[in-house]
Amino acid sequence: MSSLAPGIGVPMTGEGGVEPGCGCKGIRSCLICEKQNERKINANGQTPQQTRSRFVYEPASGLAVASGELDAGRRSFPFPGVFLCEDFVSEEEEREMVQQMDLDEWKQSQSGRRKQDYGPKVNFKKRRLKAAGFSGLPGFSRLVVRRMKEQPVLKDFQPVEQCNLDYHPRRGSSIDPHLDDSWLWGERLVTLNLLSDTVLTMSRASTAEPQCTGGVEVSIPLPRRSLLVLYGEARFQWKHSIRREDVADRRVCSTFRELSAEFLPGGEQEGLGSELLGIALGFRGVPL
Repeated sequence: MSSLAPGIGVPMTGEGGVEPGCGCKGIRSCLICEKQNERKINANGQTPQQTRSRFVYEPASGLAVASGELDAGRRSFPFPGVFLCEDFVSEEEEREMVQQMDLDEWKQSQSGRRKQDYGPKVNFKKRRLKAAGFSGLPGFSRLVVRRMKEQPVLKDFQPVEQCNLDYHPRRGSSIDPHLDDSWLWGERLVTLNLLSDTVLTMSRASTAEPQCTGGVEVSIPLPRRSLLVLYGEARFQWKHSIRREDVADRRVCSTFRELSAEFLPGGEQEGLGSELLGIALGFRGVPL
């Protein structure tokens, strides 16, 4: 027997409608391996947060506003480097994109996620990559990329990689706080949020705000079908994560990344960068 995930579903087989097995390694975990191992691991990879100050990002003002009673006296502070565009795609466009994704295999990933990669093969530790096997971004993303360029913050954005991620509460999907690589990937990280609302949690050990002692968190609400861009301070100085408790239904997201200066005109590897962009923007890709 199989059951379909809520919203636009793909078969999710196994006891209780949850897929057997997972892709977790090391300290990563999901509900599947936690149940199998009869253990409970902190799904967000964080220690207890008694000293964390919590804020919520307000797109209209660009401010992070205090969200809890303990933080009320801190009020707010500027939170630069975030652009959020609601209703970036229509319901029909969302449905068509996810249907196209579901025609291809979703591979198991860590922390209860599944993924599809459209990008060059990379060894970040050794700082090596190659174009062999890379066929470009998928055809269904051509319209989305074209529409991105209508936004001033993305007018010269040239994505070279697209990563689709599938989250589901029955798998306990999440992603730990992290900073994306900056050797290969450039200034802007662009994410299209599909099928359900969620919250992106930004975290930092400290800030310039004198009243904020210890860790600081800023929650960025991501409505269904919204487009998020992280750049500047939000991209390089704040870690981002998706908490397990903020995945209430099936969520699919597509994250687009651009090349760093090293691979652009004038950079040490501009030849390779030009080759990769030529492949990427041909929009004939299949997931690796």
